[in-house]
Amino acid sequence: MQATRTPEETAAPVCGEAVPAAKLEVHLGCLRSTLLRSGQLFVEALLVPGLLFALVLHFVGLLPALGASLGWCYLVVGTRWIRGRRLSGTMLMCLGMMSGRAIVALATSSALLYLMQPVVGSVCTALMFVGSALFGRPITMRLARDFVSIPAHVLARRGVRRMFTEIAVLFGLSRLADAGMTLSFLHFGVSAGMLSRSLLSPLLTLCTIGACTIWGFRSLRREGVRVRLGNPTLA
Repeated sequence: MQATRTPEETAAPVCGEAVPAAKLEVHLGCLRSTLLRSGQLFVEALLVPGLLFALVLHFVGLLPALGASLGWCYLVVGTRWIRGRRLSGTMLMCLGMMSGRAIVALATSSALLYLMQPVVGSVCTALMFVGSALFGRPITMRLARDFVSIPAHVLARRGVRRMFTEIAVLFGLSRLADAGMTLSFLHFGVSAGMLSRSLLSPLLTLCTIGACTIWGFRSLRREGVRVRLGNPTLA
């Protein structure tokens, strides 16, 4: 007599069984709200403080430029805290990094050294991403699961893991290009270097994220994985 399986056992894939095509899905949640939050974070944490530093440095000097960029970040964080809104981890991370860089720049009175610190950071980031890919544990896989619901059986597919490895290499190479671009602009002066860090570097990052997203979607489609909007519990 064949044992009756519970609904949970029926839904769960048994070792050796092929996962039904309907189960090969990745849920993006509410795409519009995600894009709006990402755009707001980009403006608040990267674009505005970078442009403030570049403009004030050009017209006034180093100390007011540091005060303007840091003052903006502290204003955003303080306003969110007073209103009881969630504090962005990315904004807090950027604030901590900028504060550390500002301390070094003030101690040395050098705007050039302030600009060299993110160059070193870009190189370290590139090594981290490419290194994780070479060791077969791409950091992009872990980062993706912070924003997108990806079932374990989808991550277990060889093609999906290869896609995350390729994206890690692509993003790592873009960080090396970012460092090289800043160094090249610094040869023309601090103002040119600030233009690179404040405008061109964020644009390069956005283009890289877009390229990685398109590459990921195409790779998932080749693997037969469907990308859907909404939450998995509501699908």
